[in-house]
Amino acid sequence: MAADRPIERTVIENCSIATVDAHDTEHAHGHVVIAGNRIESLGAGRAPEGLENVVRRIDATGHLVTPGLINTHHHFYQWITRGLATDHNLFDWLVALYPTWARIDETMTYSAAQGSLAMMARGGVTTAMDHHYVFPRGSGDLSGSIIRAARETGVRFTLARGSMDRSEKDGGLPPDFAVETLDGALAATEATVKEHHDASFDAMVQIAVAPCSPFSVSTELLRQGAELARRLGVRLHTHGSETVEEEQFCKELFGMGPTDYFESTGWLGEDVWMAHCVHMNDSDIAAFARTRTGVAHCPSSNARLAAGIARVPDMLAAGVPVGLGVDGTASNESGELHTELRNALLVNRLGAHREAALNARQALRLGTHGGAQVLGRADQIGSLEPGKLADLVLWKLDTLAHASIADPVTALVFGAVAPVTASFVNGRQIVEDNRLLHVDEDAVARSTREQAQRLARIAGH
Repeated sequence: MAADRPIERTVIENCSIATVDAHDTEHAHGHVVIAGNRIESLGAGRAPEGLENVVRRIDATGHLVTPGLINTHHHFYQWITRGLATDHNLFDWLVALYPTWARIDETMTYSAAQGSLAMMARGGVTTAMDHHYVFPRGSGDLSGSIIRAARETGVRFTLARGSMDRSEKDGGLPPDFAVETLDGALAATEATVKEHHDASFDAMVQIAVAPCSPFSVSTELLRQGAELARRLGVRLHTHGSETVEEEQFCKELFGMGPTDYFESTGWLGEDVWMAHCVHMNDSDIAAFARTRTGVAHCPSSNARLAAGIARVPDMLAAGVPVGLGVDGTASNESGELHTELRNALLVNRLGAHREAALNARQALRLGTHGGAQVLGRADQIGSLEPGKLADLVLWKLDTLAHASIADPVTALVFGAVAPVTASFVNGRQIVEDNRLLHVDEDAVARSTREQAQRLARIAGH
């Protein structure tokens, strides 16, 4: 049998490091050693002498190294419906856009996924997530096309296989032709998990069970979806407590608020995370903390749709796991997660806690370790520690935009968007000098423009 190939090492030196570990360890001048797909060592000063099989050395002078950013909520297909319904609240926005979304197909979905992933990856995202819940009949292999785009981009990826079975005729918001049947949604979700989910430590693709929202799915789909996820050993995701209209909807239809409704259907637990959670009272937050239910905080989308300000400081104080989400780019047209670090901090300072709401390091933690907690992968990613997967980003902070800010974490969070000199996922570089290495960005731009125009024609815009 052939001898095993020696592990290749990449050495990064002369950088500032924010590990985002349990002690918030930082090094003003330090090094990181990548061995294969793992972080082998890191610390102050230069890397150890005598390292074998070093294939690359990076002089990262003027850079901050952080864990890769982790996106915990998105809808990739919306990349080709950006800039529409720009003055609507959530329910009106959904009613305006569902008829268009219901006409997507595999080609459109693949192109939109490419655009969404490219924008995030070139901005420091190393783990992406997509909540896809629109499956028009005869539209092709939408889940497969999204996963293919993620593999080509090179990011770690969680597909939350969504579903809807409550249409307009049942009192829901989606048009009747945009939903699946209960049995069809459950069967297709199970098939997606069995075909694509990888439970290994260094998995690049994982699947979650993700009925869309209380106002677009039946109680039975929620209940049986939770049972399915736990039988298959995967996580659960949905939208929750996003708007006051949703709260009213739940009280009118189910006689209780969203959190109590979710608990009644088995949807609170350490294997669950929900998007938004804007309108949470004290007892809601206590229930999430007691059950370790996670939250994907989407500050830009919440502002775009006038949903409100989530009580993130109170959630964190109670022990609720909180990560950051871009949300779909029809409600956050920039499609970038690194801007959410700053927006999370600024928006939450408009709330009750004012200047004490969040600081720069808490914002960075939301976008890294918090996201890893929410996705159930905190043992593998989300902080820079020996033995963890080599998902990390080099942010350039010595240019005009940041050079006069002494503290690098403050520069990254409070300052202008920082260029990404290099981004590594699983030890493999996917970005260099703010450009993707494995995807042609210009070709993706052309494709997304063409598919957006095609969808507009089909939808009659």
